[in-house]
Amino acid sequence: MSNTLSIHLLQLPIKWHDPNINFETANKEVQTMDYCDLIVLPEMWSSGFTMFAHKYHQYTPAAIDLMKGWSQLHDACIVGSLITKVDETYYNRLYVIESGEVKATYDKKHLFAFSGEDRYFEGGDQRLIYTYKGWRLCLNVCYDLRFPVWCRNTDDYDILLFSANWPDKRVAAWNTLLRARAIENQCYVIGTNCYGEDTWHNTYAGHSALISYDGSDIITLEGKGGVINGEIRKSDLNQFRKALPFLQDRDSFQFD
Repeated sequence: MSNTLSIHLLQLPIKWHDPNINFETANKEVQTMDYCDLIVLPEMWSSGFTMFAHKYHQYTPAAIDLMKGWSQLHDACIVGSLITKVDETYYNRLYVIESGEVKATYDKKHLFAFSGEDRYFEGGDQRLIYTYKGWRLCLNVCYDLRFPVWCRNTDDYDILLFSANWPDKRVAAWNTLLRARAIENQCYVIGTNCYGEDTWHNTYAGHSALISYDGSDIITLEGKGGVINGEIRKSDLNQFRKALPFLQDRDSFQFD
């Protein structure tokens, strides 16, 4: 168990529909990182958020190989979502990779129907809580952020994580909801977004953030691509929860 966790958020300047460029850009950033425990990439980081799953799922094995290599290079846990095909079905799948191996996956629950994601991808129905160095991570993808019942902490996680492609036109919601999820769940929140412009001319200024359990910013990045890093402490979280035991008064929910 580790009391401290060093976290790097890669706000990748994604080139839509050009995985080879994205591989090169991401690899350069990761190769130059300092010591880290956890590296978090944006949603569909190899291709950008696209509905052309039939064209870009073929790049996923290469992306996974890169993530495996990075996990060994830094002795770190690597997290990010990729287009994945299983039989004839496509998933927006989040991968958790450690020691050169895929340790766990999470299929995005809430598909973004506004863009047609629900017509091309199959949604998941299982939450993923993954334990890493004694920390319990609840792993999510982008649009999941808008659903507090799905994200609800039933005292089963310490970190709530979102890998995202969240455009500027709705960035006020992104900024607000990341902090709301931290406050209501008394947990650290990680939100890694991309930077740039997509094929449809939506812009992304990033706003990747590491948020403390009280809703305050630990570190954020806006207006450029790059890496931000911060350190969190389990002892601080436990002390805060003990002093203000609000989770004990939570409502109970049952998922269908």
